[in-house]
Amino acid sequence: MALKTNIANGVLTITLNRPEVFNSFNREMALELQNTLDNAEVDNLVRAIVITGEGKAFCAGQDLVEATNQNGPDLQSIVREHYNPIICKIRGIEKPIIAAVNGVAAGAGANIALACDIVIAKESASFIQAFSKIGLIPDSGGTFFLPRLVGMQKALALMITGEKVLASDAEKMNMIFKAIPDENFEDEVGKLAARLAQMPTKGIGLTKRAVNESWNNSLLKQLKCEEVLQTEAGKSFDFKEGVSAFLEKRNPSFTGK
Repeated sequence: MALKTNIANGVLTITLNRPEVFNSFNREMALELQNTLDNAEVDNLVRAIVITGEGKAFCAGQDLVEATNQNGPDLQSIVREHYNPIICKIRGIEKPIIAAVNGVAAGAGANIALACDIVIAKESASFIQAFSKIGLIPDSGGTFFLPRLVGMQKALALMITGEKVLASDAEKMNMIFKAIPDENFEDEVGKLAARLAQMPTKGIGLTKRAVNESWNNSLLKQLKCEEVLQTEAGKSFDFKEGVSAFLEKRNPSFTGK
């Protein structure tokens, strides 16, 4: 299996499982991840999603053996059929998605991580825009997300040079949320995922939608978007539960609805 999955206490953990090639993507793994994300979107038992890698790497990007195989998919098919749908699903699923970067994240692997809602990484992990090393451009949303995270100058320099960014530096430049000491990484991932799975999923999903829409909206359009989505959030069970818990001075019990 190109992926390993586990669901416990509302958290779906998806593990990229090709450690012998540093979890690089082939067609099988790309389509399997798409299918897994589709299922997670409609599964009410899933309240939070973690994407991580098996072994020493998070993901080394595209499996170049497949990409250069005359009988395999060409680059256009790989981008169109493998990576673009993955990025769209990560951004479109209205549930929190954590990238738990356990090792090197290179090429498409780095950009899939950056497309997630929250990125936490081992201090020993690194991020590399490796495309220029083989004469390609960043795909998997890299040219969209990275400049918005770190600014045009820094993003373009990282893309052109292919310079490795250590997790601690990635945190300082706002590329990721947190760099975690290696020995505490799994525990911190588990705590964060468990916390998100107990939060008001509906409200989190609408927040994610509002942020997505803000990328193309003027201020006035975004204020209208907030008005519409806030009205929708106000009709949720979790809003009523949150207010009741606040007034009754107790911890809320959210259902995600």
